[in-house]
Amino acid sequence: MAARRGAILSEKFGAVLAFACPGITETITRAVHNEKETVMSISSEDILNAFYFRHACKEFDPDKKIADEDFQTILETGRLSPSSFGFEPWFFLIVQNRRLRERLKQFTWGGKKQIPTASHLLVILARKGYFMRYDSEYITSLMRNIQKLPDDVIGKKIDVYKKFQESDFKLLESERTLFDWASKQTYIALGNMMTSAAMLGIDSCPIEGFERDKIEQVLAEDFAIDTELFGISCMAAFGFRIKEGREKTRQPIENITRWCNH
Repeated sequence: MAARRGAILSEKFGAVLAFACPGITETITRAVHNEKETVMSISSEDILNAFYFRHACKEFDPDKKIADEDFQTILETGRLSPSSFGFEPWFFLIVQNRRLRERLKQFTWGGKKQIPTASHLLVILARKGYFMRYDSEYITSLMRNIQKLPDDVIGKKIDVYKKFQESDFKLLESERTLFDWASKQTYIALGNMMTSAAMLGIDSCPIEGFERDKIEQVLAEDFAIDTELFGISCMAAFGFRIKEGREKTRQPIENITRWCNH
């Protein structure tokens, strides 16, 4: 079933790219589970067009809904995102219930228009120390059952991970330090999901404007989330713009880069 879904998503994504990116140059092969590989080669112009299309959409058309298959593609790009040591510190809540959205909106000053009008609302959680410490059952289980590592490799990787947490990055100095490190990684998945949405012609808006403690209280009371184990990282709204966004503004490339060739 997983292989079939992967093949469907790959075929769907290729079809969307061919439609949304007329400059697509060729189709090569890539592995989708045990299926024959299929890889897209996209022109630089098409890649940049997706980034120019994406903006923080402040209000969506409430009458337009994202197709289920398209949103599954967006979620899949989140699932396939990279993370430190490959330990996947994220958990995604897809909030379609209107009452639950209203509860979240109460304490989200940066999402008053996005939350009620979005086709899909995503609450992105980060795993806390219970999961992310080097000596947790989650880490060992993930290496053994997901990454399929042999026991001797698991032992060596835990030693490296322990050093990384204890001394390299000093992540064990406080629970908040470890949580913030996990939370930073969820933004990789967030960025990938917003980019894939843009490639599908779907708008998005990342949301950080909320009262964290009150939102976590709502998550505990209304979503049955154990906030000792998970904390909120951010939210993201997806849908279709009701009006065009402002012209994109960014600093010139020379203001934010330095080549170190010598």
